[in-house]
Amino acid sequence: MLAPNHRATIDATLPVVAAHATAITGRFYERMLGAHPELRNLFNQGNQASGEQKQALAGAVYAYAQHCDTPDAIEPLLNRIAHKHASLGISADMYTIVGRHLMAAIGEILGDAVTAEIAEAWDTVYWRFAGELIAREAVLYRDAGITPASFLREYEVVERVAEGDVAVSLRLRPTDDAPPPAFKPGQYVSVQVELPEIGLRQLRQYSLSDAADGRTLRITVKREAGDDARPDGLVSTNLARHADVGSRWLVSNPFGDLALDTGASTPVVMVSAGVGVTPLHAMRRHLARHQPQRRGVFVHVAAHGGRHILKREQAAVPHIDDLIVYDAARGEDRLGSDHHHAGRFALAEHAATIVRPDADYYLCGPLPFMIAQRDALLGQGVPAKRVHFEVFGPDLLTATL
Repeated sequence: MLAPNHRATIDATLPVVAAHATAITGRFYERMLGAHPELRNLFNQGNQASGEQKQALAGAVYAYAQHCDTPDAIEPLLNRIAHKHASLGISADMYTIVGRHLMAAIGEILGDAVTAEIAEAWDTVYWRFAGELIAREAVLYRDAGITPASFLREYEVVERVAEGDVAVSLRLRPTDDAPPPAFKPGQYVSVQVELPEIGLRQLRQYSLSDAADGRTLRITVKREAGDDARPDGLVSTNLARHADVGSRWLVSNPFGDLALDTGASTPVVMVSAGVGVTPLHAMRRHLARHQPQRRGVFVHVAAHGGRHILKREQAAVPHIDDLIVYDAARGEDRLGSDHHHAGRFALAEHAATIVRPDADYYLCGPLPFMIAQRDALLGQGVPAKRVHFEVFGPDLLTATL
C-alpha cells in the first residue's frame, strides 16, 4: 500500500491531475517522441492523430493511482496492459524513459503547483505502476521462452481468403520449419509492417481466428476506414494489399488475457459484433474440434451478409447453438440460412437461448456494444465474475466495463 502521506497527497491532487490529464499526456508524448523518435514505431499513428492514445494513457495512470491500494480492482487492467506490452516487446528500461518524460510533463503543465511532496507522491505511484507491469511482463516473456529483443519471428503467408467486403484471413507458417507456439483460443499476435510512406514500422494486434493446429496460425484483418478524426488504417490496408501467399512478415508470440479455459467443462456463451467475431470464432472452432461434449452458444451481430466476417465457416455444430443477427440485412441475405434474426439486437429478447446456468460468457466488439451486453447479462442474473471481455485499441488501457 502507499504510505499514508503519499495516499493523502494522491487523493488530494487526483482532481487536479484528472482535469489536466490529457494536456499532461499530450506533452509527455511530445517530449518523449522528440527525444526518442525510434519509439514512434511502438505507437499507433491513427490513435496519436485522433488523441485517443493520450486519453488512454491518462485514464490508465489515473485508474492505477485511484485503485492501487485495492489489488482486486486493478488486476484486470494490469493483466491486460502487460499482455499488450509483451506483444510489443516492451523492455524494462523503457519504463525509465517513460517515467522521466511523464514526470517532466506534469511539472511543465502544472507548474509551481507541483511541490516536492506532490512530485514525490506521483513519482512513487508511477514506479509502483511500472514495477507491477515489469514483473508481469517478465513472467510472460519467461513462459513464452523469448525476450523483448527476440519477440518477433518470421512467418510466411500460405493461404489468403477474402472475408466478405471488408476483411481477409491470412494463414501463417513459421519460416524456420519449427512449429508455431501453442496458444489459447481468444489470444492475439502482433504483426510488424514496414510503412515507407511515413518512414515507420508499426505493430498491430490481430486475434488468432482459428483453433490451434500445431502447424500454422491464422489472423483475420479488417481494413479500417478512416474518418474526420483519424486516417485510414495504414497497417490493415498494407496487409490487405500486400499480404499475398509467399510474402513474409514478422509476428509476435500469442498473448492476451481473454482466453478460453480449455480445461473446463462449463457451457460457453460467445457474443460478438463486427470484427470482434475473430477471437470468439477461434473459441467456437476449438469447441467444435476438441471439446464436442461442451455446450456452447455463439451469437454474432453484423450489418449484413457482406460484413459477416468468417461467414464461410459458419456451418452448424451439433453442440453449439448459433444466433446470427443482421441489423441491416439486404434482400439477398437469407433469413433462417445466412442469419436468424433481422434488426437491432437486444440480448434480453433472446435470453432463453443465450443465458445458461453456470456458463462463462465472452464478449468482443466495440466498447459500447460490450457494455450493453454486459449490462443485459447482469440484468438476467449472470454473476459479473462470469462475464469476460476483449478490448482492442486505446480502450484496452482503461476499459473495465
